[in-house]
Amino acid sequence: MDLILLIISYLILVIFILIGVAFLTLLERKILGYIQIRKGPNKVGLMGLIQPFSDAIKLFCKEQINPMMSNYFSYYFSPVLNLFLSLFLWVCLPFFSSFFHFSLGFLFFLCCSSLSVYMIMIAGWSSNSYYSLLGGLRCVAQTISYEVSLSIILLSFLFLILSLSIFDLVIYQNYIWFFFMSFPLSMVWFSSSLAETNRTPFDFAEGESELVSGFNVEYGGGGFALIFMAEYSSILFMSMLYIFLFFGGFFISLFFFIMVTFITFLFIWVRGTLPRFRYDKLMYLAWKSFLPVSLNYMMFFLGLKIFIFSLII
Repeated sequence: MDLILLIISYLILVIFILIGVAFLTLLERKILGYIQIRKGPNKVGLMGLIQPFSDAIKLFCKEQINPMMSNYFSYYFSPVLNLFLSLFLWVCLPFFSSFFHFSLGFLFFLCCSSLSVYMIMIAGWSSNSYYSLLGGLRCVAQTISYEVSLSIILLSFLFLILSLSIFDLVIYQNYIWFFFMSFPLSMVWFSSSLAETNRTPFDFAEGESELVSGFNVEYGGGGFALIFMAEYSSILFMSMLYIFLFFGGFFISLFFFIMVTFITFLFIWVRGTLPRFRYDKLMYLAWKSFLPVSLNYMMFFLGLKIFIFSLII
């Protein structure tokens, strides 16, 4: 019975994530509309509220086209696996209720987020198109570079709380948020999250201006919709993890959900205001700016923990 309850609760969570993703697309189009001094979708339903569902129906009812020279199975299944991995990330949410609650949440997050880059690489390679292959290669280089700084930032917090459980972050931030202790790290984390989820100004995997939509150039209809949903699900998850890391993440309160919405708004705001980076600048930022900052903070937190232990002993 416990297993059945776990499966049902996870399915309910997935349904609500997908509804959240649908309305996140509407929010993005509305915000971009107001940034560009226009309305955004406002025809379908009240204020365009039914627009995401009509988009979903349109995309999933379109004919699935398979390029003749593509590697069929890899081409077909990589968007499905991409969405599956981005939804699987949500298992490490630390729930109080009867849900998957395990003490290795950070490790699970690192494993799943590292695997998602393979799906984009396979999607780019199996399409058998020069543009999509270039987009896939760019994505691999970019994600690997920014995962280094993300992992080091996570390590520095793990040294601080001496646990791999996300729930312990909530306990340790009862009196002061880590945001005030490590403001530069929060900015590095946010920028690395943008790069990790392939968002503007780091959207080199798509690169519409030079790669004709990049790694997903051969995808249309359902395949494109799945890639799209995976990206937006990752944005929601990274926003939530940001709140857990830097703002206490006490998820019973309404404030938690307001903060998550605000961080996702920042993702959209960045897209509406910043131009795309140059690729060499992107790599320079990862290896010569973010890496030294995150390494210094890791050493600082490690030294702080050793100092506290020495005082206790």
